[in-house]
Amino acid sequence: MDGKSIFNATICIIGIAFLLIHSFDLILKKEKRGDEKNLLIFFIFTAVHFATYLAFTIIKVNYTSDNFIKAFYTVFYIFNNIEAALLFVYTVSYISLKKKTRNILLIVNTAFFLTFVILDIINLFYPMFFKAEGGMYIRTNTMIFSQGYQFIAFAMVFVLTVFNKKTIMNEKIAFSIYCLLPVVAIILQNVFAGYAIAYLSIIIAIEILFLFVNVKKNSLLLEEAKRTKEAEIKIMMSQIQPHFIYNTLASISTLIKLDPDKAQTALDDFTEYLRLNLSTLTDTGLIFFSDELKHIETYISLEKMRFNERLNVVYDIQVRDFLVPPLSIQPIVENAVKHGILQKVEGGTITLRTYEHNNSYIIEVSDDGVGFDPAGLKRGDSKHIGLNNVKYRISTMSHGEMKIKSALNKGTKITVILYK
Repeated sequence: MDGKSIFNATICIIGIAFLLIHSFDLILKKEKRGDEKNLLIFFIFTAVHFATYLAFTIIKVNYTSDNFIKAFYTVFYIFNNIEAALLFVYTVSYISLKKKTRNILLIVNTAFFLTFVILDIINLFYPMFFKAEGGMYIRTNTMIFSQGYQFIAFAMVFVLTVFNKKTIMNEKIAFSIYCLLPVVAIILQNVFAGYAIAYLSIIIAIEILFLFVNVKKNSLLLEEAKRTKEAEIKIMMSQIQPHFIYNTLASISTLIKLDPDKAQTALDDFTEYLRLNLSTLTDTGLIFFSDELKHIETYISLEKMRFNERLNVVYDIQVRDFLVPPLSIQPIVENAVKHGILQKVEGGTITLRTYEHNNSYIIEVSDDGVGFDPAGLKRGDSKHIGLNNVKYRISTMSHGEMKIKSALNKGTKITVILYK
């Protein structure tokens, strides 16, 4: 191969490598946006386009008939148009447009695309853009018009993105570079015949588009999702914290009538508890289980003052130096007390157990109360909303899971698994 062929082959190989990397990155992504699916199609087709040109560069040394030259260059012309069309479809899906506007633009784009594809096919019989003589590719004086659709598509993409108030500066720059670089390259390629300058410009433009548009948008969406989750957690915590304090004060209020001395002791303990743990109550970050255990012990001690022998608790704490969402296990214990043990006249026993596996910490809260139908959790029954909130926070904040096993009149066992 001569110097031009080596240059062109190298450009194609580099382009294929980058495109395959980006394509696999999108394929392996579990949840793809609609525009990312179009971007994946665009990348895969462009890789095929580059591979076809690479094959042509290698074999054209031995195959130089006029028909071969006309067939291959016609394919390349059509491929260029398809690539521009796929870029336009991706752009329309990326930006926010009304459905009617989007459909009109796609129809107009399709009309232009089909017109120029038909012209490329007609060129096989009536040379308008190029011809083949003696196994050589020869441009006509009107060859530049063969790129007409690409100029139109790039112009529409440029207008839709750069003049769109909703696109940020990174997006405007990336799309405008993609539109302008190939146009400049097409003009230069008419000057430096034989060098695949347009293909080089496509590689550069695609990298800018991928990094400044897709990667940046994914980053912004992750930040937005994180802020949304944090807001949801704060709302849940704002609901749980007053609930915990209210129930504790209600227990003390009951004790005032039954046993004023115990009520005074309970109030002193709760006051000290709030003083020591106020930061925990207002924090939405993770805390050590040992701190969560203090919440549980305070709640249990207050409830035992009210219900005496009806409420028994067994602590089997084998490990405590691990992180949990604040007020996540305490509501599970509270649920076991109120909806399990205290629904039986004779009461019952709650067992709180923690232990460690190689890859996780396990928390078990079991009771021999009345039990319930776990299907109620899936239906979103109001009395189970607390458990659903805890399950959500454990999943969101700790990437853990909560398993529930319960049977009517037999009791309930809730297992929280927190992965290391």
